[in-house]
Amino acid sequence: MHIDNEPKLDFCDVQLLPNGSNLKSRKEIVLEREFQFYHSPKKWKGIPIIAANMDSTGTFDMAKVLSKHKMITALHKHYSFEDLTQFLHSFDNPNYIAYSMGIRDKDFQKLESILDEGLENKFNFICLDVPNAYLDQVIEKFSKVRSLCPNHIIMAGNVVTAEQTIALIKYAKADIVKVGIGSGSACTTRRQTGVGRPQLTSIFECSDAAHNLCEIHKKYGLIVSDGGIIDIGDISKAYCGGADFIMMGSKFAGFEESGGENIEIDGKIYKEFYGMSSTKAMNKHYKGVANYRSSEGRELLIPHKGPVEFFLNELKGGLRSTATYIGAKTLKDFNKKARFEICHRILNRSLEKYDA
Repeated sequence: MHIDNEPKLDFCDVQLLPNGSNLKSRKEIVLEREFQFYHSPKKWKGIPIIAANMDSTGTFDMAKVLSKHKMITALHKHYSFEDLTQFLHSFDNPNYIAYSMGIRDKDFQKLESILDEGLENKFNFICLDVPNAYLDQVIEKFSKVRSLCPNHIIMAGNVVTAEQTIALIKYAKADIVKVGIGSGSACTTRRQTGVGRPQLTSIFECSDAAHNLCEIHKKYGLIVSDGGIIDIGDISKAYCGGADFIMMGSKFAGFEESGGENIEIDGKIYKEFYGMSSTKAMNKHYKGVANYRSSEGRELLIPHKGPVEFFLNELKGGLRSTATYIGAKTLKDFNKKARFEICHRILNRSLEKYDA
């Protein structure tokens, strides 16, 4: 048994301190970043935001909108081969699409069919998604994907510690490590298993480990913070903590472009949102919850939010506002300019009951 008594932090435990700045307007802020990668020879430029590869967020319709904002959509892995090929043939922006898969035999069979179809240039990212990337077989399976797709930008996870971040980059041949276990709003892994780690501490440790791996032509390992975002300010905190990309599920749920059924209750329209390890997801995609596992996800109804476009503008506006407070001219500067302070209360909630 080992007990670590050092405090661990989530987004709600800290605030950012303002800095002096010569910025004159939010319009000056550059949110696009350009990355090179540890293994892939590709380069990427855009706003490093990713809609999660959940079937209620990682949809074709979401990809069509996010690509216009130079953001990425990780398509969920449950699309059929026929639907995927039809979409990829028609979609001409591979820079903002991630093909998602697990490590089952059928996942590899579908990937190989996609490659046989000649569609490897229709997506630049591959999202390798398993809940527990600490298993030896995961490293082996992930490295097999690299052998099949040597030039793609591979993001793989999930982990929350430095040593496994390094293992995924060096041995599983990942370019971007997905960081986060149990942090998602639709995830109950921490309740069911007792396993997890506060997201901001995970970002601190994993980003430091990835960024210090600069052995190949000064190319760095990168991380994507996956889960735990409640408010737009949390996105800024994640970047300030060292995250290179941010992946979100619930923030992209409930829109016209999101997946899930529309459900009307008392004249109001709601959309389904559920964790991909929930009973609903396993019934839908795996014919039920196997008798050797438990459900680790919530099933929710979210009030319909309308088109996602308004949220994207709010998101970018929030990031620009953070930049002016902390004196960062670019998104890349967030980590350099950040000064965190541990807090016990970050919001005045006295009038929340009157929110419209």
